[in-house]
Amino acid sequence: MKRVKVGIIGGAGYTGGEAIRILVNHDGVELVFVHSNSNAGNLLSDVHADLLGDTDMRFTGELDFSGVDVIFLCVGHGDARKFLEANPVPASVRVIDLSQDFRLAAGAVLGERTFVYGLPEMNREKIREACNIANPGCFATCLQLGLLPLAAAGLLRSDVHISAATGSTGAGQKLAATSHFSWRANNLSVYKAFEHQHLREIGESIRSLMPAFDSAIDFIPYRGDFTRGILASIYTDCDRPLEEMAALYKEYYKDAAFTFVSDKNINLKQVVNTNKCLISLEKHGDKLLVVSAIDNLLKGASGQAVQNMNLMFGLDQRAGLRLKAAAF
Repeated sequence: MKRVKVGIIGGAGYTGGEAIRILVNHDGVELVFVHSNSNAGNLLSDVHADLLGDTDMRFTGELDFSGVDVIFLCVGHGDARKFLEANPVPASVRVIDLSQDFRLAAGAVLGERTFVYGLPEMNREKIREACNIANPGCFATCLQLGLLPLAAAGLLRSDVHISAATGSTGAGQKLAATSHFSWRANNLSVYKAFEHQHLREIGESIRSLMPAFDSAIDFIPYRGDFTRGILASIYTDCDRPLEEMAALYKEYYKDAAFTFVSDKNINLKQVVNTNKCLISLEKHGDKLLVVSAIDNLLKGASGQAVQNMNLMFGLDQRAGLRLKAAAF
């Protein structure tokens, strides 16, 4: 079987490290290079210590696209567009961007490259035919997967209220005042209330399925006292019985490779270190409560990027991603 040849740009950060961990153990992939300006010449395991014994590869500071089929851009927001503008990546090389640079329709084109929004539960067939993918944001993935069945059925008829907590890795590897262990431990805080940047891509997706949606999406994000994962609670008006809504969600996700609807209350540990999204539903009077959980670095970033790569190259969506959560 011909293996997909992959290069990673920005391999020293959290998403780059997660992509490496998946791809070095992916039977359908040959990892050709991992680029990092700051770590050129160093072993991958010097930066990502858990890779010791898995690979003897070193970071490279050189760029040679002749031997790859696809590159993963694991760089900061704003840097992916700059990278592609500065470096002549051949049109034959596909691009999967993990930044926010190409997620919105208004910014999804750069020269001859047009980026498809890479949420498989919504755009699976478009992704199969795509040459360039804009990987969704982590909050955007978790929240959209909680809302898509309602939007597709035209049932979002009032304001949507969301509270969601994310782990410290969601802020990236660069140290900041709110990512110090001493600040984050035993602590909880709100940030970017009502104005988180992922709301824009969520709104575009919802309106692509339900053009008439004109209500507010009120979103309160929290910095959680843990390293990885997102747990979101979403509620909106709904006059349908719980049994009907559970059937709606299960039908919508019946062919999804990683999104599952649980009949029991879910928790974060069920998804951490996996590419899964788990969803549970409750009715409280005329309100529908949707709880959605993902690992922000996997289903919210690198795992979903590999899932998109698998779709683009005709591989099983689950290839390289049969990851198990810890039992405790």
